Amino acid sequence: MSTKLTLRLDDGVIKKAKKKASAKGISLSRMVEDYFKAVAEQDTQAVRESPVLYEVSGVLTGKKDIAELRAGYRKHLAEKYR
Repeated sequence: MSTKLTLRLDDGVIKKAKKKASAKGISLSRMVEDYFKAVAEQDTQAVRESPVLYEVSGVLTGKKDIAELRAGYRKHLAEKYR
């Protein structure tokens, strides 16, 4: 079942989000729903990287592999939010 949700956001944020969703070939509603699902399903015991980190981690270059970079970031978050 789908339920309508009204959000009040800055116009600039909405425009940028619509462009990002369009570039991914999905609706803004789907993008927001996917984000909410990811947040709702997060295990409170495990610290996971943000969706943004997951997307940009493929852009990083260097000697370390992506798994190692993510593990380092998870460790950083765990220490930061103790």
